Amino acid sequence: MQTDSVLYDYVIVGAGPAGCLLANRLSHNPSHRVLLLEAGGQDNYPWIHVPVGYLYCIGNPRTDWCFKTESEPGLNGRALNYPRGKVLGGCSSINGMIYMRGQSRDYDEWAAQGNKAWGWQDVLPVFKRSESHYAGDSDLHGAKGEWRVEQQRLSWALLDAFREAAAETGIASIPDFNGGDNEGCSYFQVNQRRGVRWNASKAFLRPISNRPNLTVMTNAEVSRIEFEKGRASAVLAKVGQQEQTLRAKREIILCCGSVGSPMVLQRSGIGPRPLLEKLGIEVRHELPGVGANLQDHLQLRLIYKVSNGHTLNQMAGSLWGKMNMGLRYALNRSGPLAMAPSQLGAFARSGPEQATANLEYHVQPLSLERFGEPLHGFPAFTASVCDLRPQSRGTVEIRSALADAAPLIKPNYLSHEADLKVAADAIRLTRRIAAAPALASFEPVEYLPGVSLQTDEELRQAASNIGTTIFHPVGTCKMGQGRDAVVDERLRVHGVIGLRVVDASIMPTITSGNTCSPTVMIAEKAAQMIIEDARAVNSTSAVWGMPVVSQAAVIN
Repeated sequence: MQTDSVLYDYVIVGAGPAGCLLANRLSHNPSHRVLLLEAGGQDNYPWIHVPVGYLYCIGNPRTDWCFKTESEPGLNGRALNYPRGKVLGGCSSINGMIYMRGQSRDYDEWAAQGNKAWGWQDVLPVFKRSESHYAGDSDLHGAKGEWRVEQQRLSWALLDAFREAAAETGIASIPDFNGGDNEGCSYFQVNQRRGVRWNASKAFLRPISNRPNLTVMTNAEVSRIEFEKGRASAVLAKVGQQEQTLRAKREIILCCGSVGSPMVLQRSGIGPRPLLEKLGIEVRHELPGVGANLQDHLQLRLIYKVSNGHTLNQMAGSLWGKMNMGLRYALNRSGPLAMAPSQLGAFARSGPEQATANLEYHVQPLSLERFGEPLHGFPAFTASVCDLRPQSRGTVEIRSALADAAPLIKPNYLSHEADLKVAADAIRLTRRIAAAPALASFEPVEYLPGVSLQTDEELRQAASNIGTTIFHPVGTCKMGQGRDAVVDERLRVHGVIGLRVVDASIMPTITSGNTCSPTVMIAEKAAQMIIEDARAVNSTSAVWGMPVVSQAAVIN
């Protein structure tokens, strides 16, 4: 059953970090009627808010789309689970909570590719605008925003020793990763408030829940965009058990992420012609780049058994240890239950040929065979390392026009020769850190991938065997001007009036670090541009009695 259409000024599809922020900013003007649609439910699941609860949210259909990749040739035919948030707050409700901007060169390269006003000096004030940093206002951080950033509540002698070992290996200890050059070693700052996860729903939606001009619909899955006279005019969504046509007077804004946004475009007839024609979907506007340019950070999880040290493996392995962890969290929101999945970070160069740090470490006082399985019964730490600037490129494609059909996700990990070299170099660097004097008292012994693997070929094969995603997909609706671009520098979909994409999918190249907070920045910048463009249209309409058409080519 389909209900009558409802008219809004802005229809935002997806209530992840970008969608929540946009809903906040666009509904600030009481004359704007804003609709925010989320395919998942409310963020009232208790495990969302306890930091260690990501273990119960990832892979849980209550909070996760539970996507999987196709079998990956570069990973010896393995298919990976590919978590994406399906709940208010999106991925910020299930991710590792790490606050990371990346490097200044990331954004300067975006600008150099022709994306005006996306350089580091342009985006730094935008990062600060939404930030609520524990240390207050400074040249690098803001304190008046909603996106809370705090230090972690933890203390591990093993992690301190790893940090000293990194310094002995040439990776200096630094206080903050977010000044534009993140090379060095430090504890990650996190999106938490007093030991509780701070997701985008808490930051941007809850404070404005009483705004009468904002409507938030959960359990509302969008199947496609509809068009009228060449303009994106409405979305067709299943809300509960009803099909609804939800109309947008000004704009439709896709914030569905690097998997979801290209899927909605493709189902709407916007994308590569061969794919759409194969699936019997009318080609409304050909854009070959929709779903292409997929980039992700592949992590190599090196595990070291230790002696003479305390790790989470022992604590979680006993009833008393579990009770102690629960008591510490209940009393003062500290201890292992308050831990982000990764606590200590390091950024380093895989070799002297690298101009800036191209590796990121996530170091944890725990180990397990694979995500979702129990911790090992022996004391150990994990030094997970990923290539920050992979050259491999993948795709996201729909299987059919049906909204409930799972996507075809093909990251093509390690398909580029340069990525294989960086992987081998990263394993060697990790071994040098583990062998440094600061860690000697812990007597680390390599458990995975194994010290017997030494040659380039053996290490490349090891990377294929142990590599897994660290959940940072970007780039599938690339910003730019070339044939492979999907949106322009103001995030408007090329050739379609009234439609934007605002999420990590617009990144031309992946940022050098965790991708959640760059997505918040993208949305903050987009909100400013959307408001500016609306004022320009209103001004021109008042003078000439007609709206401005800002894109030369529009769909028929």
